[in-house]
Amino acid sequence: MIARSSGLPARALFVATILTGSFLLFLVQPLVARMALPRLGGAPAVWNSAMFVYQALLLGGYAYAHALGRWRPRVQAGIHLALLAGAALWLPIGLMAVELPPDAEPALWVPWLLGLSIGPLFFAVSAQAPLIQRWFALAEPGRNPYALYAASNLGSFAGLIAYPLLVEPMMTLHGQSRLWSVGYALLAVMVLACATRLPSGQDRERAEAPVSTAPGWRKVALWTALSAVPSGLVLATSTYITADIVAMPLLWVLPLGLYLLSFIIAFATRRAAADTLTRIAPVTLLLFGGVIMGGYPGRPYFNVVVALLLLFMVSVALHTALYRARPAVDRLTGFYLSMAVGGALGGVFAGILAPVLFDWTYEYPLLILTAGVLIPQQFMTMGLRHAWLRHRRVMLVALVFVIGLLLGLRLLGQAEWFGEERQGPIFLVIALLAFVTIGARTGFALLLAAALVLFGGYRALSLSMERDARMRSYFGVYTVRDEVGRRELDHGSTVHGIQLRGSEARERTPTTYYAPDSGVGRAMRAAPAIFGPSARIGVVGLGTGTLACYAQPGQSWRFYEIDPVIVRIARDTGQFSYLRRCLPDPVIRIGDARIRLAAEASDGFDLLALDAFSSDAVPAHLLTREAFATYARVLSRRGLLLVHISNRFVDLEPLVAAAARDGGWAVGKLTYIPSDLDEQESATTSVWLALSRDADVLRALEARGGDWKLATAPPSLAPWTDDYSSVLPFIRRF
Repeated sequence: MIARSSGLPARALFVATILTGSFLLFLVQPLVARMALPRLGGAPAVWNSAMFVYQALLLGGYAYAHALGRWRPRVQAGIHLALLAGAALWLPIGLMAVELPPDAEPALWVPWLLGLSIGPLFFAVSAQAPLIQRWFALAEPGRNPYALYAASNLGSFAGLIAYPLLVEPMMTLHGQSRLWSVGYALLAVMVLACATRLPSGQDRERAEAPVSTAPGWRKVALWTALSAVPSGLVLATSTYITADIVAMPLLWVLPLGLYLLSFIIAFATRRAAADTLTRIAPVTLLLFGGVIMGGYPGRPYFNVVVALLLLFMVSVALHTALYRARPAVDRLTGFYLSMAVGGALGGVFAGILAPVLFDWTYEYPLLILTAGVLIPQQFMTMGLRHAWLRHRRVMLVALVFVIGLLLGLRLLGQAEWFGEERQGPIFLVIALLAFVTIGARTGFALLLAAALVLFGGYRALSLSMERDARMRSYFGVYTVRDEVGRRELDHGSTVHGIQLRGSEARERTPTTYYAPDSGVGRAMRAAPAIFGPSARIGVVGLGTGTLACYAQPGQSWRFYEIDPVIVRIARDTGQFSYLRRCLPDPVIRIGDARIRLAAEASDGFDLLALDAFSSDAVPAHLLTREAFATYARVLSRRGLLLVHISNRFVDLEPLVAAAARDGGWAVGKLTYIPSDLDEQESATTSVWLALSRDADVLRALEARGGDWKLATAPPSLAPWTDDYSSVLPFIRRF
């Protein structure tokens, strides 16, 4: 007989258990990332190494769940409960109290630190999704366990939304750790309750025996591919919309949320939504897949919506195909192991390999094209189906001819046919061809590839052929653009620096946020008068090296830059000459600024400029009480700290003002709005805060000109600390 325990119905108990496990799993990564940031810094090598750790533990958990299937159900339960009990020795969750050297190699230290700190807990919880589904199938023969995977992703979705919106704003890291520990204990109790429902006695042998045929390598490869493409596309979409379209805080939540939502729809018991979306997915992919490549530069939010729509439709369609290809219940854990392998491969391709292989987000169109090959399709009419089946070669030749004609117009210089104002007619041609080709997989893939090239791929490829015109790192895509009288460096959609072209005097002129009348410009020009001819200057954020042109003979300068590609652009390629003309032999420390500054001697700077907060991802560890204590230590007692707070989306003034009040700094704000003449010389609006623990220094700066005002923070606002920070309350309302 099958043992039954009193209490909740079986389905509700198993659903609640799998929800809880997935919720906890999705809280681990941001929680540990917040804990690690002050100690490990924000360098990409840190997060790439962390990603490998998470993927390895997740794959290990799924492999463990699969391996348990060879044991009897009650033995499985005993082993897993023992694992949960053993992993509980690592509670409360947190990082080991180990001080890492400033030059610690992330590839070696991060896996060691994370593995020993959270490895057993992450491993134990990661096995929940496939294992609990398998137990449900054993406890409730004849019922569909795959629907529980929808519940698993619902739990993941809840964790994704809850952390930035509820957990992080309302709790310190210490409180989050305790909450997670309580959740883990609750999960262990729920797993024990599920274990009491596993079969025993006479039903045991029947429940254990596999009855279905083992899947062949083609089926396993299909499961892996159908998992890999959406996994890679969610990362590629995040990179594409945050780097090339709009730099908005927390925007990465939307692609990941839609990815999880697609699993909920695709694995749901009710199939209407999944089947309907899958039928229209090819149309959406073909109509918008190419157009989004060119986009509408004047309408960035429209581009974001289209990119997210493509991700959602592709993910639903491919995950629905995955659900349709699922094996019998006795092969369930192997199915999920293949999915985990696919998810890891997609993540490694888009997150690790692509920034090394490509100079632009080419992984995005490549994954769109791969999705077009895999996506389920049906012919629009029976007549078209017969035409393709009977005259496939003729249909392909005609399609290639039309595509060749369109590509010829592009190559012959008729680029205006594909501009934002002229996309309508071309869009109608693509729509007509889509009606004809959907269902014919080869023709569909050819048309999709052509659309990707026509609307945006051609421009991207042309720019890639120009030497050093575009470079890429794990921080994003950098593009150098030449315009009349100036050269510009763009970091995705954000201007990273501009240099005037022409005479030597023009090329030595600071521009953009660093113009002479900006806050930092006035401070740099005042440095010799305030600190003497041997002033010691530090700059966090190299950019194109613009600030170097404020350097005076006798001064000591030091730059801190986290991205080696930026160093190459500013110093080595010759595209920008600020450093060569103004500071030929600069001292540049590559790495996370807070970690590098922590290793510097006390009282080493008279002026320190922080320019690291203008993008969408605000490095919180540079704005905490502990970070300002580091700045105070490396600055002289009369030292001056300049903080650049120009940001389209985040109001940083109250954050810095609260930290200044807490640390005993006097603080002033200068909002620089350039005149029409200055704008012609590439000066841009900027907001800088000046801080000093000596109020006389601030008064001396203000006396040298500029409309300096008092920067304030609400009396009740506490500064960020390494234990608590949340950007959510400071996002600007539009």
